[in-house]
Amino acid sequence: MEMKRFPTSSDIYLEVDGRKVAVVQSYSARSTKTSQTVEAFGEDEPVATIPGQRTHVLELTRLYATDEAIRDGIDFHELEDFSLVICKPDRKIIYSGCQWSAISETGALSAMVVEKVTIVAAKRIETAA
Repeated sequence: MEMKRFPTSSDIYLEVDGRKVAVVQSYSARSTKTSQTVEAFGEDEPVATIPGQRTHVLELTRLYATDEAIRDGIDFHELEDFSLVICKPDRKIIYSGCQWSAISETGALSAMVVEKVTIVAAKRIETAA
């Protein structure tokens, strides 16, 4: 019998051009979709609903830059078009085409840690692990 392992913080990370640039301690995700109703003359209720665009907003807590990213001089404020990868025991979720919308930092100036980052993702894909 194969034992499933629980995800750790290294299983949640930011990727730029296929390179892991930061690990994330925790996250929360919220996906929304705009939908429109189709109304017909003389009907009390809509006759159909048309799906609209999806939006994925994620709040990341405690991001730690990888050693390689620190050597390369990473600046979280300059990141754009990156991916968030979340590895779960049975699947992997990838949010791609990400842009940050808010960054808040606390702590020592020399530490490469960001407290909270809010990101907006263009796409969400889920694959089997």
